[in-house]
Amino acid sequence: MNSVDCSLLLMLRSSIQTRARMQIEILALRHQLAVLQRQKKRVRLGAADRLLWVVLSRFWKQWRSMLVIVKPETVIAWHRKGFRLYWRWKSRTGKGGRPRVSPETRELIRQMSKANPLWGAPRIHGELLKLGIEISQATVAKYMSRHGKPPSQTWHTFLENHIQQIVAIDFLIVRTLNFRLLFVFVVLSHQRRHAIHFNVTEHPTAEWTARQIAEAFPWDSAPEYLLRDRDCIYGAAFHQRRAA
Repeated sequence: MNSVDCSLLLMLRSSIQTRARMQIEILALRHQLAVLQRQKKRVRLGAADRLLWVVLSRFWKQWRSMLVIVKPETVIAWHRKGFRLYWRWKSRTGKGGRPRVSPETRELIRQMSKANPLWGAPRIHGELLKLGIEISQATVAKYMSRHGKPPSQTWHTFLENHIQQIVAIDFLIVRTLNFRLLFVFVVLSHQRRHAIHFNVTEHPTAEWTARQIAEAFPWDSAPEYLLRDRDCIYGAAFHQRRAA
């Protein structure tokens, strides 16, 4: 196919599209004139008229420029209303949704949950499937009996109850005038917020840190709770000293 044939095809295609647009515009204008002619005072559009303009708004890009008797926002409102009516019809009562769980199944789930407190929703769901009861795991969790648990204490209550047995340790870095780095080990009591023990070294090791704990808490005076970070300096020697 040469360039002349391609040009003729493009001209023919453009002519057909232009003629189709003109026919749509003529249809839109004639329809509005017909509506105006049969009205005496206020323009009233029937269901067929609204449906026509809704369809035109979906398939015709220039429909806004040819609309005279109503506003374009009105046509969009008709389309939204039709959309709501469609989904209201589609979701009418008795035509959709999940099947209801029978009272017998719900009572069986509660009994299994009460009789086996350690069973969770996956275990009970599996047992129901063995019995031939098709139900989702989320539904099983919904109807399980809730076992009462004693309320756990808050962090503030924990501190108030055990503040006498809480001690924190940490390292501070001090720079000297001759640019040396000194590591200061501090043991702080939470009850009175004062330093129980401190020492200084240039080369902190796990053995040295463990010895500081032994010096800070001789005999059986070690606290029950020790707060620290995850520094690798608290190695195996430190844990052994603390356990002893």
